[in-house]
Amino acid sequence: MPSPIPSDRRVSAEGPAGNDPRPEPPEKPLPSDCCEGGCDPCVHDTYQEALEHYARELARWRERHPHADA
Repeated sequence: MPSPIPSDRRVSAEGPAGNDPRPEPPEKPLPSDCCEGGCDPCVHDTYQEALEHYARELARWRERHPHADA
């Protein structure tokens, strides 16, 4: 299954983490992005999956960089 996060959204600019950049959150869809047609998956479903993926990746990143948010 392909990643729900587009490849251009998976990598952020290098910051204090050097070669291990902090994950970037997915871009929230605009209300106009949904056609209200009952698509499967809906753009909001895809966003929710990407948000869950981001939360997991951010938690892993924070484990590797415990002082980054201090």
